[in-house]
Amino acid sequence: MKVKHTAAWVGFTAAALVATSACGADSVKQAAEAVDKTDAIMAALARATDRTEQLGSAEVKVSTDLGTGTPIAMDGTYSWGDGMAYDVHMDTAAAQMQAVQDDPKIHCLLVDGVYYYDVDPQASGPLKGKEWMKVDASAVFGERGAASMNAGGNPTASLKGLKYASDVEDLGSQTVNGQKATHYRAVIDQKHMGSFKEAYTGDGSLLNQMTGGADTITMDVWLGAKDLPVRLVQGMGKMKVTMDFTKFGATATVKAPPAAETADMTEALKEAQGQ
Repeated sequence: MKVKHTAAWVGFTAAALVATSACGADSVKQAAEAVDKTDAIMAALARATDRTEQLGSAEVKVSTDLGTGTPIAMDGTYSWGDGMAYDVHMDTAAAQMQAVQDDPKIHCLLVDGVYYYDVDPQASGPLKGKEWMKVDASAVFGERGAASMNAGGNPTASLKGLKYASDVEDLGSQTVNGQKATHYRAVIDQKHMGSFKEAYTGDGSLLNQMTGGADTITMDVWLGAKDLPVRLVQGMGKMKVTMDFTKFGATATVKAPPAAETADMTEALKEAQGQ
């Protein structure tokens, strides 16, 4: 197994999974004075933010295009009520993780700022006899970027960023996944990314490498009849992430695997990217 190559792709997929959590509340103070939108748009986004924050979790389907032509599909649960967490299954081949998992789907967790990947125990090397591979978020986003993501990376933060971005467009009513929804769009530049700027553009961030150093984020959100997002889409340079929400609330608590069953690949990933 090529440990460094696998570690690098682990970082890419980890970054992609949380890419929909851009532009947290820190951006609000910086952008609020520049806003010039109708009361109707502001009210709709405010209601969606409050409702999403209140429910705290959702079942989701995610598609991530890293610019390779083969999107990575994943589905599962995403929680943000008590810190960001997820429990998803991802397409193994699309994520280029066949070296560590024979099954077509690989089970992935995010708990307390640490990513876990369910792997096949190896006969030798750092994954010998281990069921899970572990990577700390600092290896993916850099130390400062990881702190920003852990503090506020969630769909609520995305909605707040859209709510206070300049030039939000109302693109009208559309049907998404069988639901009638209103489509809003905004382009968010670096100065309005708040503390998330480090995660998206910092020198130690794999996400910066993945996007090709993009300095803007195009945000699209479709809000349904119950003032909840039906779909969130983010475009950052060559990367595009689409998250569909299928059901809100009442998801199970995400727990970390037993420590004895995990192999920590954080340093291998940092070494692979030259941190």
